Amino acid sequence: MVNPPKKNKSELRAAAEKALAARRKRAEVKAKLKNGELLLTEVLASSDDSILRMKVSELLLSIPAIGITKTKVLMENCNISASRRIGGLGLKQRAQLLKELKISNSPSPDALGKLIVISGPSGVGKSSITRELRKDNRFWISVSATTRSARTGEENGVDYFFIDDEKFSQMVEANEFLEWANFANSKYGTPRAAVNQKLKEGKHVVLEIELQGARQVRKSRSDAILVFIQPPSFEVLKDRLIKRGTESESATVARLARAKEEMAASVEFDHVLINHEVGEVAKALVSLATL
Repeated sequence: MVNPPKKNKSELRAAAEKALAARRKRAEVKAKLKNGELLLTEVLASSDDSILRMKVSELLLSIPAIGITKTKVLMENCNISASRRIGGLGLKQRAQLLKELKISNSPSPDALGKLIVISGPSGVGKSSITRELRKDNRFWISVSATTRSARTGEENGVDYFFIDDEKFSQMVEANEFLEWANFANSKYGTPRAAVNQKLKEGKHVVLEIELQGARQVRKSRSDAILVFIQPPSFEVLKDRLIKRGTESESATVARLARAKEEMAASVEFDHVLINHEVGEVAKALVSLATL
């Protein structure tokens, strides 16, 4: 049997640093899960190798009100071995685990707000709709972070958190976004901690995000209500974008091409609302949240 080649000091140091970073990431995830800043579904949906290598038992023990005994019972009920890691869970095991936890560990849905995701092409009126919803104190409109420059009249912390690429990358690395996406040469992301906190307070949280982000939320939050805002017609949308006059002609053409793709994806959403009048769309969203 051929012995594997020995690692030099540099390689050993790099391996040790990588292992330390993985342990820190797992500790951070467990702390956020315990504090309510992360949901179990979000952890299970992670593609981060350091998280996938975490033992399922460690994950469960990080959930408030679950101790050693309950962890053992849950794993037995779900046919999960004591040594199983998150990355090794089968689809049936994941589904059964979520089902068990929903019964034993989830708070009453009556005490929580609803998560509503609204998406649609640029110029369809999403911002106008969310401004209308702000008048209702039962709703909280999430403020996204973005790497794009502020437009005339936009305020930092009100319309967006305007940050640079380096800061955005740091937040992605720290898993601080519920979702994030590249759009029109800029990055946009939804800070997860504030969303989870407002939902716990009973607020209906509205995310105004692009198609990529909506798809990410769908994967990690099965309770989210996805609503696609459709223009009365493509010609109306084109006219709105031209009149807005915030971008160059080439950028407007690119947004219109993107709009056709987004409108074709409306079938992926739970509801489609046509924006003939902002007030009527806002009323429809209130009805969806208060059903």
